[in-house]
Parts: sequence; structure tokens; C-alpha cells
Amino acid sequence: MSAPDRSRASGARSAWWALALRPARPPVPWRQTVRAALGMAVPLLAGLLFGRLDLGVFAALGAMHATMNDRVEPLRLRAPRIALALTASTTGMLIGAELQYRGAGGPEIGLALTLVGFVGGALSATGPRGSAAGMLLLVSASLGGGMALPNPWWAAPAMMPCGAALVLLLGVRYRTDVRTDPRTVALADVYRALGGMLAALGTPDGAAARRVLTGRLNQMQDLLPPSRPGRPESERLRWLRRSYEAALGTTEAAAGLLWAWRPVPPEVAALPAALARQITGGPAPDYPDWQPDTPSRTAFDTALRAAADTVAGRWAPLDTAAPPPPDPWRLRARLLSRGSVRYGLRVALSVAVAEAAVNGLTLSRSYWVPMTVAFVLKPDLGSVFQRAVSRALGTVLGIVVTAVLLALTTNEWALSVAVSLCVALLPYSTAAHYGLNTAVMTPVALILVQLGGESGAAEFWPRVLDTTLASAIVLVFGYLLWPERPPHRIEPGVVTAATTVRAYLASVVRAEPVAEVWLRRTAYRALADARRQVDLGLAEPPPADRLAEQWLPATAALERLSGAVAAYAAQLRYGGRDPEPEVIERVLDSLDRLTAAARAHRPPSGRAARPTGPHDPTRSALARAADELDQLLAD
Repeated sequence: MSAPDRSRASGARSAWWALALRPARPPVPWRQTVRAALGMAVPLLAGLLFGRLDLGVFAALGAMHATMNDRVEPLRLRAPRIALALTASTTGMLIGAELQYRGAGGPEIGLALTLVGFVGGALSATGPRGSAAGMLLLVSASLGGGMALPNPWWAAPAMMPCGAALVLLLGVRYRTDVRTDPRTVALADVYRALGGMLAALGTPDGAAARRVLTGRLNQMQDLLPPSRPGRPESERLRWLRRSYEAALGTTEAAAGLLWAWRPVPPEVAALPAALARQITGGPAPDYPDWQPDTPSRTAFDTALRAAADTVAGRWAPLDTAAPPPPDPWRLRARLLSRGSVRYGLRVALSVAVAEAAVNGLTLSRSYWVPMTVAFVLKPDLGSVFQRAVSRALGTVLGIVVTAVLLALTTNEWALSVAVSLCVALLPYSTAAHYGLNTAVMTPVALILVQLGGESGAAEFWPRVLDTTLASAIVLVFGYLLWPERPPHRIEPGVVTAATTVRAYLASVVRAEPVAEVWLRRTAYRALADARRQVDLGLAEPPPADRLAEQWLPATAALERLSGAVAAYAAQLRYGGRDPEPEVIERVLDSLDRLTAAARAHRPPSGRAARPTGPHDPTRSALARAADELDQLLAD
């Protein structure tokens, strides 16, 4: 159970600044760490050996941008992710370098970067991959307009894909070992997380364990290619897909047990971990001998048996179907949506102000301020306020580290090794905390400037001032002037979550198991997104954190409602209960009222009582959920 969850369970909540400063503790991604170090070291050392360190610096920059977008996933997913990021990065470098080569003046550069900022901002709002591409487009355009260029000037953008290709090729070996295949590891993580939730049934830790499981399911879903009817699939891919779908069915049944506060025997709770070991090459476990005694436990037993058979390669009925195919126009629609255009204008305004400040104050490194704006306004990194403060603090720490390093040596070979070690920390620091990531990125940027032939020793404190200026610009022109603070991010998430839970309930009532599995998956994912926005809002300063806290009961109630729907589905299938139109209508009406409240920016004022004991299986699960929603929505 995480610290925020423990504090909320005990009735206390950490201060917003404590939540903002608290780092995560992710596992060390050793493979990505080694790839990152080699991807940076090889271009720099090759540049030193052949006397063209200027070219090696830009190849290393491309390798670093690839590292920032590298993931432990199949090549089919890694290659497009890195390719999209490097296309944007190379395009930005080409724009900036061409402006510098022509000797463009400040107003022309400012106008060009403002337009690039608009395109990058609009692209950033389309999702995580678009966010990375949009940020690198603006960052590279800023760097290209200010860094010392090699001869010929166009070699700067041309060398960047070379370094990125090295990082990509270093990961091709993931295709050879089935046991360490990212999809195999992710599937095993799903079953381990399922076991963790089963162990937490009937305890206050259950909700946190469920959120961990939802995250693992999301990760595995992203690693699986969309099913294409009529196209053949390998036997292994079919097994991965069916094992994942079996985990979805088991998760639904387990969610019903979680809502009902009804634990299972320890040997049953330990089975998913044994299945995870089987997935990664271990022996097949024996199924526990137990007799389920309630509809929810019966539904869980049926789903768990199907999962055990599926993992073992035996056929089992899963009542699942392929998800709807992705809409090929989705990216275009989102790119031209009101939200994307709005975010593009937000970034463009901040960049325009930054360029005006750069020209008015005649700063020594004109690229640092718009580059900082791009990093801080990256929309999928969390709170803008938190990033602005963390970037300023991280920059100071990174500058201190760089000053100590350059005081010890200015040897190009030693600095090349040092910057490679810094880049090796990026995969971990990115997952741990934005401030820590900035503290790692700052020495990389300053040392690359040093290796590129410019004086880095005199650039320390001006960079602190530049970062402080950029952070202030973002806070005023990219944060305070735009209604994008936590409640306005949370409320659309609450609307989406309530709508998807409504569709999930409707499929249960209509007894459509084929559609139900993906509607349930969509609902759980939407709930996770809404909860993430609440947690981000809690890390904002007042009054934003208090407004986010007002939406916390609603997101928690929606999470419990999804579990109640799962328990109700079990009662309909295995308990002989008939549908209850009046109760169903009450729940649907409550969801409509909650959706209307979110659209009207009115957090519910009521508080639903959290259950502290097992649910009576003779009572309708949906009826108790309807009572909880009535309490939540009470005026």
C-alpha cells in the first residue's frame, strides 16, 4: 500500500508539498541502463577517435532522445515509438540549425519557435507518444538555433538518427529469449499483481492492490498488438492474448470479492503467483481443493480455473472477444480537437513570452529558456506547478554536480565517460521523480555544450537564472492563465469513468459476456486515469489540492461501484438472482447525476460509508451500491 493510500485510509492526508516531493521507488531497469550508457558513449568515443567530436555530440544527442523514449517492449512497439520521437527531434534540429546558419534575427527565430511550439503543443495533447514527439520538436529546434553547429551545418540533424539507430539496435536481442520477452514478463506481472490483490481481500490494502493490478493490466494491453480478424497469428501470440483475457475474467471476479470484503483461502490466493512462475518457465501448479460457497466465490473459482487451464495451454471457455479495431482517424481527430488546439496555443504563448524575454534580456544561451518551457509543459509528466518547481531545484543540483566534475577534469575522454554514466541514470530517474530527472539531465546538457566546443564552466549560474525565468513564465502564462488546473483535468476523467461504468453495467444487465469483458476493461482503465488525475491534483498547492480532494470520494465510489457490478454479475449467473429494474434504474440515474455534476464543476458534497465487513450474499450487490451512491450524491 502506497503512502498516500495509507494516509487516506487512516483519515489523514499528506500536505501537497510532501506529495509533490515524494519520489517513487521503481525497480532499476538494468537493460535500459546499459543501452543508454552505450548509446551515449559509442558516438562520443567514435567522434574522439576520428577527430570529429562535433559530429559525435549530435549523434549522442540523438541517442539520448531515443533513450528518453525507450521502453522494455517488443521491437514492433519500440521502433515506431523511437522513430516518431526522432522524426520530431530531427525536424526540430533541422529548423533550428537552418535558422542559425542563415543568421536569422531574434524576431524571426521567435516567430519560428512560437509556430513550432504551437505544433508541438497540439501534438503533445494527443497522448504519451505525441507528447514525447511534441516536446522533442521544440527542444531540438531551440538547441539547433543556439548550439555550435558542425561543418557542414546540415550534419547536425543528419547525425541524430545515427545515434538513435544504435540505441534501437542494442535492444533487438529482446526478440530471442522467450522467458525475458517483455510480453511474457508483463503477463507474469499481471498474475503476480492478481495474487497480491487476492492476498489483500478483506483488508484496507485491497483498493491499493487493485490499482496496482489495473496498472499491470494496462501495461500488458499496450504490449499486445490489436487483433485483426482474418489475419493469422502465431501460436505464442494467441497464447499470450488468451492468457491475458483469462486474467481479465479472473480480475472481474476478484473485483467482486474485493467489493464484498470476502477473502479466499491462502492456497487459492497463492495460485496466481504460481501461474506467473509457470509463465516464465516454471512448473505447472496444482489447482487448490476448495469449495466456493457464495456466487462471487463461484464466479471467481470458474474464472481462476479457466486461467490455470489457459496458461497451461489447455482450451478453456473465456467468453471473450477481440476489442474493437482502432480508429485510423483517431490521431487526426484528436490532433485537430479543441483540446489539442488549446494546448498548442498554451505552449505557443509561453514560448513567445520566453523568446521576448530572451531577446529583451540578451541572454547568453538563447535556447535554454524555450527548451525549459518545452520540458515543463510536457502534459503527461504530471502537475505543471510541480514540474516548474522541481525543474528549478533539479537544475541547481545538476549544476553543482557539473561544477564539481569540471573542477576535477576537462579531459574530453573523461567527460565522455562521465556524460555516458549520467545518461545511464535517465531510465531510472525518469520513473522516480521529475526533479531527479532534471538533476541528471542538466549535467548531460552542460557537458555536451563543453564537448561541442563551447565553454561550459562559465555557464553555470546563468543557467540557473534561465531555468528560474522559464519556470516563472510557465507558471504565469502556461499555468495560471489557463483553466487547466486539477479540477478541470479531473472532471472530464470522472465523466469518462462514469460513462464507461454505465456501459459496463448495461452489458451485465443484458447478459452480453462477449461485449462485457472489454467494456469492463475500458471502465477499469478510465477509473485508473481518473484516479491518477486526482492524485496529481492532490500534489498541487492550494486551492487546487482542496478541489482535487473534493473529487476523491467520487472516484473512490466509482471504483467500488465497478466491484459491485462484478459481484452483481456473479449473483445473476451463479446465484439465481433475477435482474432488478428499479435498482438498476437507481444506479443509472445516480451515474447520470454524477456525470452532470462533473460537467457543471460541482463535486458531490456527500460521503459514502466505506464497508468494513463482508457483504451479505443474500442481498443484492447492486442495491448496496445504489445506497452508497445516494449517500455520495446527497445534498
